[in-house]
Amino acid sequence: MDVLSDVIAAMRTGRPHSSRTVERAPWGVRFPDSDGAGFHVVLQGSAWLLGPEGADPVRLGPGDVVLLAHGSGHGLADHPETPLEDFEPEPDGSWPERPDPGPADGDETLLLCGAYQLNRARAHPLLTELPPVVHIPARVGCPSRLRAAIDLLGTELAEPHPGSHAIVSGLLDTLLVYLIRTWWLRERPEETGGWAAALQDPAVAAALHALHADPAGPWTVEALADRGGLSRAAFARRFTAMVGRPPLVYLTWLRMTRAARLLRESDTPLRVLSAQSGYSSEFAFAKAFKREYGVAPGLYRRRAG
Repeated sequence: MDVLSDVIAAMRTGRPHSSRTVERAPWGVRFPDSDGAGFHVVLQGSAWLLGPEGADPVRLGPGDVVLLAHGSGHGLADHPETPLEDFEPEPDGSWPERPDPGPADGDETLLLCGAYQLNRARAHPLLTELPPVVHIPARVGCPSRLRAAIDLLGTELAEPHPGSHAIVSGLLDTLLVYLIRTWWLRERPEETGGWAAALQDPAVAAALHALHADPAGPWTVEALADRGGLSRAAFARRFTAMVGRPPLVYLTWLRMTRAARLLRESDTPLRVLSAQSGYSSEFAFAKAFKREYGVAPGLYRRRAG
């Protein structure tokens, strides 16, 4: 099981949105705080990233990518001194059509921007550990796979064809994985520590892969320690230090987060969900779910519907 992909899928809510826009100087857009994560790619021209609050402006050149993983409000403009206009998404969260920039008097910038809806109440440490701004400059070597995903996404938005809606949604998911992976590899997690480093630790990574591959399994700390070749006590200390939660607490988080996603997105019967979540009865599952979310599974599904 790919742990990174599984973590992103578990946190995602709704559909991601994106837009390919042309701006001509002077221009400036202010993006409000949100529950999700956003990204911007400069395809042509240049731009300035303004914020989040307290951060210095960052000049973006052709091919530069920025990920704002925590939904912090920020601005994007042709110059740090340009006034900003508020960005207002459509009621469904999609990106509105930007007005035609008019005659080509000023310098032109071609942007690819997008947003993901994430469940902040169930934030995974792997994402919460990301810095406020992940800047991947093209000049230091944007990975070829990330570049390919950006090119494909830009083409589908510029020249939509039958099936483009599904393709764009899939490419946005792919792009988010590539962005996080690129940051992770560049930051040398074995030196910086944290949850990303856990995936580089043989013992902890073995346990994480086992849990994500079979969350319904009858896992014990001893069984997970055996996967990593450590004693129970040594494994529990290492796992908790790196992941931020004891092994079985993390397992409960994983089971309940997956169950909540299925409750929102499917009509899977509760008895099936209970078994898939590793519980022997609907009662035990409902009790565990209510302890995590504060409401019974059936009520959670009705509210999400």
